[in-house]
Amino acid sequence: MEETAKTYASFRQKKNKWAVLGQRFIFVSLGAMIMGVALELFLVPNQILDGGITGISIILSHLAGWKLGPIIFILNLPFFYIGYKQIGKTFALTTIYGISVMSVTTVLLTPVKVFTDDLLLCTVFGGIILGIGVGLVIRWGGCLDGTEALAILLNKKLPFSVGEIILGLNLFIFTCAGFVFSWKYAMYSVITYFIATKVIDVVVQGLDESKSVWIISDQMYDIGEAIMARLGRGVTYLNGEGAYTGDNKKVIFCVITRLEEAKLKSIVEEFDESAFIAVGNISEVRGGRFKKKDIH
Repeated sequence: MEETAKTYASFRQKKNKWAVLGQRFIFVSLGAMIMGVALELFLVPNQILDGGITGISIILSHLAGWKLGPIIFILNLPFFYIGYKQIGKTFALTTIYGISVMSVTTVLLTPVKVFTDDLLLCTVFGGIILGIGVGLVIRWGGCLDGTEALAILLNKKLPFSVGEIILGLNLFIFTCAGFVFSWKYAMYSVITYFIATKVIDVVVQGLDESKSVWIISDQMYDIGEAIMARLGRGVTYLNGEGAYTGDNKKVIFCVITRLEEAKLKSIVEEFDESAFIAVGNISEVRGGRFKKKDIH
């Protein structure tokens, strides 16, 4: 009986693993193709570029007259190894697959006529579509540009954060674009990059962004009961100690959506106007009892 249970558990584990791999394959493929559409049908024909290795590839493709897809793939090759060393095998394999799909997509779409030559429309919609594609790939464990892996490596050798290094590299790339294409196109490219970055955040974190809330109050049980009854959210009581006073404190911890933040604050203020409240963003919540209960 015990052996049968172990066999069944092993079968379920393998089944779940293949299901996750299948989902990753579908969404990474979709994200890579979407990015290819953004590049070939919106940005590149209108001399608008993305940041990172893709931006460098667009500049080289313009100067040399070569197809964009193979250049993106070749320039990203060194970063597959960096990604493997810094993040792991799964990340590296997912990344090389995603960039391969994206490169092939750009080659296939080269003869297709662009949707519009209006620079503003190309900038806005190209940035949105680009952000959706890149966001999907990041959400499913890969990336479509080696800049992040390079920044992680340089971060260990330079006194700058990963974000600062990426920003510096992109400023250099957009400056080069100003000399190669013109400053007008470089400025449109900056707008595209900004839009794409914001859309990536939405895709990776989700529209229903969750928030963690920490509450310190002498009325913690009344506040906790009210949150559960009126918001339908579970709470956890944690033990704390004030560093200055040495007093024992009860800390309420719960997770809510951003739409529930105002109501939660009003509940806390109703019981204790001087309560300490700290609210932070959470990109993902799994397990536990986060599911909202019905409230009447």
